[in-house]
Amino acid sequence: MTIATKLIDDAGLTGDMRAGVVPGLEVALASLADVQGLTTEGRAQAMAQFQGNLGRLAAIVADRKAHPEIADVVIDRPVFILGLPRCGTSMLHALIGADPLIRTPLSWEVAIPSPPPEAATFDTDARADAFDGYVDANFSGKWADVKKAHPIGARIPQECGMILESAFQGINPAMMFSVPAFYQWYRSADTSFGYRVHKMWLQHLAWRNPRARWVLKVQEHAYHLPELLSAYPDAMFVQPHRDPVTVLASISRLIEVIRSVAFAQQDRAALGEELLHLWNDGQVASMAARQARPALPILDIGYRALVADPVAMARRIYDFAGIEWTTTGEAAMHRWLVDNPAGKHGAHRYELGDFGLTEDRVRSVYADYIAAYADHI
Repeated sequence: MTIATKLIDDAGLTGDMRAGVVPGLEVALASLADVQGLTTEGRAQAMAQFQGNLGRLAAIVADRKAHPEIADVVIDRPVFILGLPRCGTSMLHALIGADPLIRTPLSWEVAIPSPPPEAATFDTDARADAFDGYVDANFSGKWADVKKAHPIGARIPQECGMILESAFQGINPAMMFSVPAFYQWYRSADTSFGYRVHKMWLQHLAWRNPRARWVLKVQEHAYHLPELLSAYPDAMFVQPHRDPVTVLASISRLIEVIRSVAFAQQDRAALGEELLHLWNDGQVASMAARQARPALPILDIGYRALVADPVAMARRIYDFAGIEWTTTGEAAMHRWLVDNPAGKHGAHRYELGDFGLTEDRVRSVYADYIAAYADHI
């Protein structure tokens, strides 16, 4: 019996769900076995993460079997926030998520999805406190700097990466554990199964706690827009843009911190080179998909304009997506900005040169991206 088979058996996945996770899980396990310098703690963390992914998917499947009506939930014109990392996407996602008309997947319900969340108890669900307890216990020590760069908490919107990861068709293992073979597999894979699972998640979360519209976010959607559109043909998109020089410095530091538990030592220059190309791969795929679909409903915005007046930018997005703008939603956004100032958990410090990169090299690799979106950078 292979490790993959045992993990799937333990989770209880069968049929098409079992078949769907097998390719990505097998590649992830094989790639993990080849990683040099991974600590014992890091390998244990990876295996626990893989088990957790399978368990969360199994819970979604079991609830769907018990309540077949979940499959009838309509996901109408979801809005996906794309873009490079460190472009204000998390801030924008949380800001819009403050509007009570908008549904975003919150961190606690993605971590512990069963039973399906209910509107009446959504704000008091004990699973939220349990998730915050997990964050307090784990995001300290080596991981303390993660919270300086990326918000983490039960009631903070979760990226789609953790959802796609449950199908083993997401990029998170590459971020956490530097598994290059898995990343290359992911780039060229048909991720239609992953987006089928993604839609199952949204139906599950919305079944007893619906809102007017979904707003979702993760950078890796850029790699597989055709598969996303196969699941959500009426999807709409918002893409913030920022100078890749700043992006690469910031994301390199964040990934270094994220991997610090899994690796006793890290080669900063190698990390910089890895991420330099990894994020550009996504933009190359995204630009090709957009060129092939000139009518794709997508709004390009600039990072500087976003941070200069986030609420005004949110209103622009609402107008684009056909979402009702209300005084209640606007007031909630202003409250969110007051409660979540920049640098709330401390300054996130980084330098491009720390990771063996130069401005000229970044601009050379991202030349096509910079040329395509110069008006927004």
